Amino acid sequence: MPAWIPYCGSAPDPADTWARWNFGPELVLVIFAALVGIHLYRKQLRVGPALIAIGVFVFLFVSPFCALGSALFTVRIVHDVILAALLAPFLVATLRLESRRIAGSFGLWTAIHAFTFWIWHAPPLYTAALSSDWVFWAMQIAITGTAAIWWAKVLNAPAPSAVTALLATMVAMGALGALLTFSHGALYAPHWLTTQAWGLSPIEDQQIAGIVMWAPASLVYLLAALTILYRSFDSRVAA
Repeated sequence: MPAWIPYCGSAPDPADTWARWNFGPELVLVIFAALVGIHLYRKQLRVGPALIAIGVFVFLFVSPFCALGSALFTVRIVHDVILAALLAPFLVATLRLESRRIAGSFGLWTAIHAFTFWIWHAPPLYTAALSSDWVFWAMQIAITGTAAIWWAKVLNAPAPSAVTALLATMVAMGALGALLTFSHGALYAPHWLTTQAWGLSPIEDQQIAGIVMWAPASLVYLLAALTILYRSFDSRVAA
């Protein structure tokens, strides 16, 4: 059995999790550059969302939550959902991407967003991401980047198209969750020996991750769709 050493470090035990902060120089450099960029370009950027995005970044990659993802696949799924459903929208707001012209149709980016999330959770690519820092960061950038472009398209789309895309994405997330939940075996080798300290077998950990994808993660897209519908109806009534 290979000794998996993910970017966030080896899997922690419950007793030492809160000591596992990650102050890698590359993270410190990214955070410093982001703060400098906010200061220099504060008139072109939205400062509030930018600071929230930095806070989310710190939680995901600097705090012990990062190391906990080396132990539990459930935490890795929550991590990736936060990338797509929280960090990406705040980056859109920060960079005002909704006001920029982005090549490619809305339908194309809806498919790319769903495909990117699915493909990075295929066991071979997921295993590669937990075996190589370069692949790990390719995964983070791909999920966040495609999600950010997709959210920018959502904000620019007519309400019916936006709602359709959000519901389609909800179905894609739910399908992945169902696949993880009802799989007959543990699919992710990096977690075969890391869950027991947390009182879970690998298949139980995977099933909980699937339920997270199936319900809470899908709910994010449903709530966004309902919000757009509500605002659409409200604007028609006001008119």
